Amino acid sequence: VQVVESGGGLVQAGGSLRLSCAASGPTDSIYDMGWFRQAPGKEREFVAGITWNSVNLYYSDSVKGRFTISRENDKNIMYLQMNSLKLEDTAVYYCAVEPPPRAPQWSGTSAADYGYWGQGTQVTVSS
Repeated sequence: VQVVESGGGLVQAGGSLRLSCAASGPTDSIYDMGWFRQAPGKEREFVAGITWNSVNLYYSDSVKGRFTISRENDKNIMYLQMNSLKLEDTAVYYCAVEPPPRAPQWSGTSAADYGYWGQGTQVTVSS
């Protein structure tokens, strides 16, 4: 499975960015997908997640109301619309995916839920 993020960059506080993620694999399966981020000196943290059919969306408290996760129907393409960006949103953002079948303990909010990761895209918010 290959995972590729795009859309990072430099933006002023209060501004917006949209990240994209595309995943491809050996079958036509549709994946559960999520976004994580890691700031310098900090652990990787969950940002947002979306199930394969878009029925369930998950957000961390720190981004709820500002970020919106979405995906294209029946495709492994996902987006993260980030509005009202803050300095503390500066991080490398990673796309993560998990092909079916879903494990019983899957929550959508843990790094352990996802088996395949992209290389990350840098988001820098300046004052």
